[in-house]
Amino acid sequence: MPNPQHHDAGGGLWSPGHRALTIGLVLTITLVASEALAVTNVMPIVAEDLAGGDPALYGWALSAFILASLVGIAAAGVLIDRGSLTRPYLLGLGLFSVGLIVCGLAPSMPILVVGRALQGLGAGAIPAVGYVAIGRALPERLRAEMFAVLSTAWVLPGLLAPGIAGAVAEVFHWRLVFLGLLPLIALAAVMTTPAIRALGVTSASEREHEVAEDSRRRLPLAIVLAIGAGLTIAGLTDAQLWPGLPLVVVGIALALPAFRRLTPPGTLRAARGLPSAVLLRGTLTFAFFCADAYVPVAFQDWRGTSAIEAGIALTAATLSWTSGAWVQARLIGRIGPRPLVRTGFLVVGVGITLFGLMLIPSVPIAWGIVAWAFTGLGMGFSYSPLALTVLREAPPETQGAATAGLQLSDVLGTALGIGVGGALIAIGDRSGGEEWVGLAAAFTVGVVAAAIGVVLAARLPGGAHATAPIRRDHPEAASEAALAVTGHER
Repeated sequence: MPNPQHHDAGGGLWSPGHRALTIGLVLTITLVASEALAVTNVMPIVAEDLAGGDPALYGWALSAFILASLVGIAAAGVLIDRGSLTRPYLLGLGLFSVGLIVCGLAPSMPILVVGRALQGLGAGAIPAVGYVAIGRALPERLRAEMFAVLSTAWVLPGLLAPGIAGAVAEVFHWRLVFLGLLPLIALAAVMTTPAIRALGVTSASEREHEVAEDSRRRLPLAIVLAIGAGLTIAGLTDAQLWPGLPLVVVGIALALPAFRRLTPPGTLRAARGLPSAVLLRGTLTFAFFCADAYVPVAFQDWRGTSAIEAGIALTAATLSWTSGAWVQARLIGRIGPRPLVRTGFLVVGVGITLFGLMLIPSVPIAWGIVAWAFTGLGMGFSYSPLALTVLREAPPETQGAATAGLQLSDVLGTALGIGVGGALIAIGDRSGGEEWVGLAAAFTVGVVAAAIGVVLAARLPGGAHATAPIRRDHPEAASEAALAVTGHER
């Protein structure tokens, strides 16, 4: 059945026919991005208030969000299958809002972790609905532009959210960082729901049906993977033979087979080309977020600064990440992805090392801000070329599965990086050492992961064939490429 929403009336994204959907999706993504960046900065204050600064629970408050979003992404695909997008969109916003309320009113850190998991479920579903809405509502000529607009929706939160959240937490209370977003969530729902409802229930293409069927098959594996990763993190955080070691063993036994089935063949052994690109994406996010999640801890808890200074560092990294993304977009057509990814991993490793020097009390705070901005530049160099490599190396009939595997590796690397970093800090704390010992251990693991990435980058394609044009007969690939080149999701 033809989709009337694909009729191209000649208007742009801001024309009357598309304006409501454009504004609503941009506002929704901006709110999700703002919350993600804000919470990272205020989490040391939250952990000190609710858990006496317990680093184990600090890490879980961040990891729970990421692991739950993994399930939310897969679950949204099931709900979308040939149905109205309204239900999964409102369900995602509802879960995200309930999570905000639970976190904002949480009497203890375990309750806050539950709230973060609810937020993650909703945050995973929302972008999935948005991407399908773009495919149903916009003509092909506007899709890449819309993906670029959505990617820039992360820029303003990157500039403002960490600093504003730090100021709100310092001057008023950290609970307002969570609860203060609720009116804006309601506004986004009011503005976006009518535009999504107008897409109807019969507008799904056969391609969307195939994607949803694939999501239905992948959902149980995504749940098993999230559980396995969670058990592994819990066992590492426990840092004891019992029950820590059994938890790690069971977690790995669950996670590895699920990850292998959800990613392209050869990913775990870093086979040349596409599989290496998928594995490297997870390695990259592991290396960066193993340190990034604890940058506010280094500033606020160890060096005794306010949340505002930590927010400046996070903002600086976001800006440099975006700058690096634009630089690589201009170079990748000439030199290919391999040197950019290798350089990016090298810069990330050096940046984390330089930032680690801030653990020395005599090193100026400004050093840490500049060093973390340098680290973000490395992410900009290497993050997007990996996505473009996957899109260009995957055969047309497997592009959906390949990009899903890339996103899964990305999310899993982030969750494990945060979890392992938190576990190392918790182990250092429980062993009676000073806080800098655990932080130094987390940063060291991030540097080692970056070094592994430098070596594995040699397995990426190089030369002119690596920069061949993306197949234009697959609009999903073109849209994903636009997103990969022009932005990122921290």
